[in-house]
Amino acid sequence: MELDNPEIAVHHARSSHPPESEQLNRGFNFRSALSLAFADVSPIVALYAIFTLGLFAAGPQFFWAFPIVLVGQLAVAAVFGELSSRWPYAGSVYQWARHVRSTTWGWTAAWAYMWGLTIALSTLAYAAAGFIIEVFGVEHPSRWMTTTLAVAIIAIGTATNMIGRQILKIMIIASIICEVVGSVGLGIVLLLFYRENPFSTLFEGLPNAGAWASGPMLLAIAYAGFAFVGFESAGSIAEEVDDPERNVPKAIILGLLSVGLIVMFSSAALILAIPNLNQVLAEQSSDPVASTLLAHLGSGVAKPLLIMFVIGFVSSFLAVQAAVSRCIWGAARDRGLPGSSVLGKLAGPERMPINAIGLTALVAALLVLLAGSSFYNILVNFTVIGFYIAFGIPVIGAAIAHLTGKWTPGRFTLGRASAPVTYFAAVWIIFQTINVVWPRTQPGQPWYINWSMLITAVGLGLIGAVVYLAVKDRIIGPVGDRIPSTTGKEPQ
Repeated sequence: MELDNPEIAVHHARSSHPPESEQLNRGFNFRSALSLAFADVSPIVALYAIFTLGLFAAGPQFFWAFPIVLVGQLAVAAVFGELSSRWPYAGSVYQWARHVRSTTWGWTAAWAYMWGLTIALSTLAYAAAGFIIEVFGVEHPSRWMTTTLAVAIIAIGTATNMIGRQILKIMIIASIICEVVGSVGLGIVLLLFYRENPFSTLFEGLPNAGAWASGPMLLAIAYAGFAFVGFESAGSIAEEVDDPERNVPKAIILGLLSVGLIVMFSSAALILAIPNLNQVLAEQSSDPVASTLLAHLGSGVAKPLLIMFVIGFVSSFLAVQAAVSRCIWGAARDRGLPGSSVLGKLAGPERMPINAIGLTALVAALLVLLAGSSFYNILVNFTVIGFYIAFGIPVIGAAIAHLTGKWTPGRFTLGRASAPVTYFAAVWIIFQTINVVWPRTQPGQPWYINWSMLITAVGLGLIGAVVYLAVKDRIIGPVGDRIPSTTGKEPQ
């Protein structure tokens, strides 16, 4: 998929750095960028956060939601690969949307992305705290115990991201090893020694359910859409990656593909290992993952499994915070946020965006304090729609560029497949955004929970419009227009 076109090489033979005063240090290679993308998606978070929801929504056939969503998201990742090669700047979706369309498009993508990921930080920390409490066998933890632990996780994770890239790389790689060994190893054990159901089970729905592609399956696809996001994080650190025009696109695509394959394998192994599957589907009253592992492996596996969950959620926290802080810093560097002079500063020997990282921690901690309330549930839902809005804007922008004949490829290109893949990705992201945000009745939940994604999106959208109108006149030109060319030509 990479074409070494001499004309393209000459076109891009210029510095990928902003001015020195606004420049992040290089500190990541291809493996580091791939690790960050892998950890951000996280097979543990991707699977176990939605497995029960998908299974109870559509039955064992919900497994097929994963490959369906993976194909669509891989098309998005391929488009992101081309965009990141063309504009390898800190902030991913913000930079791509701004350069391929306009400042307004880029700022809108950044606003959705910043809120979606910052809210995700509170969710990840709160979930990790719950697993830690289970590890220590606390049966009835108070809300404040969970909240205190979650805030501690935010503080430790933030310190890790502030200290420097080397510590971040070590922690993420260690966590990835645990995740891969745990996910793949557990799947192999379940398939080889504890399979309870035939492979044909993967094509069965809920007892007495309707057609395969009916509402339940669409709901399962929406849930699976929660899983395969975060791969764009490699693009958020593009200015810190060696040879980003080549390494970042590969990290984005391979990060998503590797997690997707692991999740599909693990989910199939879990479904086929569930004892008394029809009874579980009929009652829908327990955690099928925990009960399956307990039935086959005994109580001795509980603590190691919970520790693996903690590692997965914490590593995802680190990667998500690294990504969103670069987006905030990138927008602040362009003077696109209130307090840009503070948020756009770099500090420390490794020139890290300390203030931007600190802001994400402060907001995440405040949201954690709301945990346990309906308001918190509403905010958590925006994590998903925030991702899809932020993804859709640059993808649709790239599709418009192809349609109008204004697209210019970077060093990484899909060649003749570029336009059709981009069009498919745009159609997919529009469909999946509507599918995810569509209000569905949840038993026992008030109406505002069912409509929470739309309510929160509109609310934050209105706030964003006010903020944008306040800062738009002072936003400076895109980073690509401020980069000195090494060819003597103006950047295009």
